[in-house]
Amino acid sequence: MRPRLYTTLRDPVRDCDTEPMGPIVERLHDPTSNSIADLLSESERAGLRMVRRLVGEWESGANRFDRPGEVLLGAWINGRLVGVCGLNIDPYAGSERAGRVRHLYVLAAFRRRGIGGQLVRQVMEAGHARFDDLRLRTNDPAAARLYETLGFRSCPGGRDYTHVARLTTAPPPHQSPEGGTLDAPASPEL
Repeated sequence: MRPRLYTTLRDPVRDCDTEPMGPIVERLHDPTSNSIADLLSESERAGLRMVRRLVGEWESGANRFDRPGEVLLGAWINGRLVGVCGLNIDPYAGSERAGRVRHLYVLAAFRRRGIGGQLVRQVMEAGHARFDDLRLRTNDPAAARLYETLGFRSCPGGRDYTHVARLTTAPPPHQSPEGGTLDAPASPEL
């Protein structure tokens, strides 16, 4: 047996079994596939219906996220679907310029890692070209806090929604188009 004349260098980042830096978020083309099974079973065990409704509406053709401005996104980690979030034209608003954030769900083991926020931010980004505002309904205080950190405002008097975010292509009020700061004006009420 010949002695080894070299040492194999190992990349500790590649060799470890941890998840990558963050999820891969991309359009979800078939929420009825086996990939959504974990989200469906976990949400139902928790007494939540949003993932079941997502799958049921897709299967029936009632909601395929295929109208202008609509999108259904999935977050993947190591090939596993760990979260979903969709955007529809808001059926309750009476205007095609109002979008509705739908079906945000992240597996419990993957929460508190920014995945839900990333999904909602990408849904909001997708909505900029089509919608003036986005609405949603949530009864979950933790979800409400997440939405509020992302720019949604609580609307306790909203008939069909609890939160709304005004979408704009202009820079935030505290920043000029050249990148300098300005005095922030009082924010308008929605």
